[in-house]
Amino acid sequence: MIQKPKGTRDILPSEIYKWQYIEDKVKRVFENAGMKEIRVPVFENTELFSRGVGETTDVVQKEMYTFEDKGGRSITLRPEGTAGVVRSYIENGMASLATPLKLWYEMAMYRYENVQKGRLREFRQIGTEVIGTQSYLADVEVIYLGMQIFKVLNIPNISLNINSIGCPKCRAKYQDALRDFIRPNLDKYCDTCKTRFEKNPMRILDCKEEKCKEMNQGAPQILDYLCDECSDHFENVKKLLKELEIDYKIDSGIVRGLDYYTKTVFEFVSEDDGLTVLGGGRYDGLVKEIGGQDTPAVGFAMGVERLLEIFNKYNPDLIKDKTIDIYIANIGESANICATKLVNDLRKNDVFAEKDICERSLKAQFKYADKQGAKFVITIGDDEVKNNEAKMKNMVTGEEFDIKLTVEDIMNNM
Repeated sequence: MIQKPKGTRDILPSEIYKWQYIEDKVKRVFENAGMKEIRVPVFENTELFSRGVGETTDVVQKEMYTFEDKGGRSITLRPEGTAGVVRSYIENGMASLATPLKLWYEMAMYRYENVQKGRLREFRQIGTEVIGTQSYLADVEVIYLGMQIFKVLNIPNISLNINSIGCPKCRAKYQDALRDFIRPNLDKYCDTCKTRFEKNPMRILDCKEEKCKEMNQGAPQILDYLCDECSDHFENVKKLLKELEIDYKIDSGIVRGLDYYTKTVFEFVSEDDGLTVLGGGRYDGLVKEIGGQDTPAVGFAMGVERLLEIFNKYNPDLIKDKTIDIYIANIGESANICATKLVNDLRKNDVFAEKDICERSLKAQFKYADKQGAKFVITIGDDEVKNNEAKMKNMVTGEEFDIKLTVEDIMNNM
């Protein structure tokens, strides 16, 4: 038997309705904030991610699905959404649109991860990008949108952690101090960290190796090296969050796993297990880095699988799969024709209606309707068609009553 590839999953009909519920709720949050959906290709030229995400990141060094196509071009399945959205922004001339441009997406991503709880190789992310404003107000709006998503999904026990990783100017001074801190123990760090030491020592702080994490204890903090502009920006973010009564913690360890971030970075963390549910921040240099005009931006992304896991924990019985409104059981040729017409007309009136399409016995039809949780069942034979009347049964209460075989009468008695 051919099985699905490791790190992927099937989303079955028995659970897809939960995904749709979450996606619809999140879509409403975004649309109420003036955001428009964008969809970009599932694969891009590899250069987009190596330049945009950063050559020293785990994503580029270890996790991308990269291959050469039949034309000899290096192609990569998208490992994250922001770089592709920004490429589309540049290529399609969206800089001419009203500023700021507010976009959102829900797309599949691909990373060659070690498969474990909450980590798949094909996974879905919901994200948002606000392009064209350098104001701290955009940072706070995006953070607030993240909070709204957890609120509308009734997910409690989520903490907000924030940090600032400055701009290239103040970050250079910090990186010098960080190298001085790491250098005496550099030979003890993992091979990946050693390769990052000169190019981007901040990536060392993001290493998942336990020995590296231990040696990073007591490292200098970026907040002590912020320039006046970055410091003022961060103070304004904190001040407005406080005015909005949004609780937060400053976590100087947040550097995010992608190189394009600048200034404000943030994570929403589950207090139940300490895992990050949503992460994001400002990326003021990315548009220019991949070929556009110097344009500030801010955004976030969250894994849908992780979101669904927490949603199910706190809302196990909140939503149910949609069940049949009306099932029309029938026996006889004229009854079959009548039932077919009624079902199609009911569907046109937004009624979930079904009838037999397997030529089963009446008994088997009743069994199917019951198994599918039909709310009402109508039984018709040739006599019912002739008289234009039938019995309609409420499957919850067991009550039966006479109806006319018209869409109007059926709907009035539901």
